[in-house]
Amino acid sequence: MRIEKDFLGQVFIPENALYGIHSERARNNFPVSDSRIDPYFMKAYLLVKKACLKAAFEIGEIGKEQWEAIEKAVHFLIDNKEVLEKNMIVPALQGGAGTSFHMNINEVIANQALLFAERKPGEYQLIHPNDTVNCCQSTNDTYPSALSIALIWRLRELTETVCRLQETLQEKEREFSGIYKIARTQMQDALPITLGMEFGAYAEAVSRDRWRLYKAEERLRVVNLGGTAVGTSMNAPRKYIFSAYNYLREYTGIGLAKSENLLEATSNQDVYLEAFGWVKVFAVNLHKIACDLRFLSSSPVGEVKLPKVQAGSSMMPGKVNPVIPELMIQIAYETISSDTLITQAVMNGHLELNPWLPVIASHFLRTLKNLKDGTESFIENCLKGIEADKQKCQEGLFSSYSILTSLNRKLGYEEIALLVKEGIESGKPIEKLLLEKKLLTKEEASDFFNLNKMTRQEKQ
Repeated sequence: MRIEKDFLGQVFIPENALYGIHSERARNNFPVSDSRIDPYFMKAYLLVKKACLKAAFEIGEIGKEQWEAIEKAVHFLIDNKEVLEKNMIVPALQGGAGTSFHMNINEVIANQALLFAERKPGEYQLIHPNDTVNCCQSTNDTYPSALSIALIWRLRELTETVCRLQETLQEKEREFSGIYKIARTQMQDALPITLGMEFGAYAEAVSRDRWRLYKAEERLRVVNLGGTAVGTSMNAPRKYIFSAYNYLREYTGIGLAKSENLLEATSNQDVYLEAFGWVKVFAVNLHKIACDLRFLSSSPVGEVKLPKVQAGSSMMPGKVNPVIPELMIQIAYETISSDTLITQAVMNGHLELNPWLPVIASHFLRTLKNLKDGTESFIENCLKGIEADKQKCQEGLFSSYSILTSLNRKLGYEEIALLVKEGIESGKPIEKLLLEKKLLTKEEASDFFNLNKMTRQEKQ
């Protein structure tokens, strides 16, 4: 064991641990063991540190020996995730606006750099977690900057999956283009469409989600790095700030931009709420698609057949449930709940700093990962294997008197309403009823049942 001290006293730390006194105190203060920091967030913070400290080295704020050891440490920690995650002991949920996570990063970098400089962890004379690794920085500008980078990485992964979702739905649109069925409004029979049209509508909604996710990334590219504690850039020279942004763009491959008003960007976190709102819309669309598939595959309807992926009951042999759509519905519920949480967290950020960034970060990052992983399962384990029951679709279509709506212009609304009532009460087939009443000739009836015309797939 080694002893580390601060103004509050001393703490015993395992001899070879890369974390230090601040991390150990935080672990004891915030015992939320199942609240782990997203690995993308850790990597983003390491790159923020690398960019800031290279800029600090260039203007003479830290020495060459310090910088070279720190650069090696950052590369080592990025390449050795198990070492990083073992020493990142602070939970995602924490008080202090992210200071504990920040200090955990500072201490891990400092101690790994000391090892490269042939020093022991905790011997901070050469490389200090605050004086060296935190040079020209504050939690209040590095934490949100790293968060935005991690969110963009997660968003890009989700966007790729959303593209695949759209393509899969479009494939089903083409596959089911010749399968006619009855549309439903308010869950009741309406007018003829094709099953392909239904999937085409889903694909179109998802195409808008792709645009929304791009706009979310666009908002997140503007960060407050260089603002330090309250946005006034205390202890952060102008040359350092300019250089840090250039390096951070290079290291992350993201076109990051400095906020025009660093004080405002430090104080207000509405950008996260705005960006999450667009993500929530995607979850809402997923919910709608999943709910529709549960209905269309249900026993009474059965117009589509979902892949059988697992047994559905511990009691009823052979029962199979729509578990993948149900997963997506639950992810949507969680996303909507997180939107409410982030709303509360953003609106309660008082004065010059929002202290609730840890819970915003935790829910935003987890939501993006859950949506990506869930959507991938939705594509592979459900959508790709969906089959149409053509017979069920036709039965539902030709047993529905709603298709008489196409005769409104010929017979009038009131006459059609009476026909529908009589048809339902008598149970007579639609075509037979029309011919018996001599409302249509056989030729006209044949034209009437031209489904291409009804669904606007053939010019009338």
